[in-house]
Amino acid sequence: MPTASVLDLFRLDGKVAIVTGASSGLGVAFAQALAESGADVVLGARRADRLGDTARLVEQAGGRALAVATDVADPASCDSLVAHAMAQFGRVDVLVNNAGVGTAVPAVRESPGEFRHVIDVNLNGCYWMAQACGRTMQPGSSIINISSVLGLTTAGLPQAAYAASKAGLIGMTRDLAQQWTGRKGIRVNALAPGFFASEMTDQYPPGYLDAQMSRIPSGRKGDPRELAAALVFFASDASGYVTGQTLAVDGGMTIA
Repeated sequence: MPTASVLDLFRLDGKVAIVTGASSGLGVAFAQALAESGADVVLGARRADRLGDTARLVEQAGGRALAVATDVADPASCDSLVAHAMAQFGRVDVLVNNAGVGTAVPAVRESPGEFRHVIDVNLNGCYWMAQACGRTMQPGSSIINISSVLGLTTAGLPQAAYAASKAGLIGMTRDLAQQWTGRKGIRVNALAPGFFASEMTDQYPPGYLDAQMSRIPSGRKGDPRELAAALVFFASDASGYVTGQTLAVDGGMTIA
């Protein structure tokens, strides 16, 4: 029987992936890349009206798509997303915890409600999704949490809530990996993106990104496809011996 090639390890044929925050930005790139690698993709987002465009990209890439209105800050909504995935496809192999919100409010002015909202979506929402998937995933499955370099360093904007949520997500990644990899066969890893084009970067003050380029050895913003390639690595058997890790995809920002 022929031995599979290294490239075959990156294939996701027959797998089902859930991507939250799939209505725009990096979530769209993630969903498309997973479909190109052979997966069927379940798309979750609060803005359900915008999931149709992502679903078409998944189908054009050869995958089947299912769009489900989802608010990850609501545990019941997370359970419902997984239930829809199981009803449609009968399995969940990959979870991409991508849904998130940003903030740039000075610490002395940030209200309790503003701070809690960021934590509820970016950190708690990832936990509720991981719980819901962890109850149904089979050995060999993979959870990828989308953290940020702002969980590892600062970037010159007042982002205490966002930074706290993304740093917390790195800690949660390690703990879930410790709990689930040996006992359930579920690997849990995190990506820490640097600056990539998204709705969040569109909200930065004029000139901010240009000023940050001096901190990045690569001297440029990332291409979403570069981040999606790292995601496919974590989602696939290519990373079968990798768990509990956070990979910064940041052009070298965190080493500068």
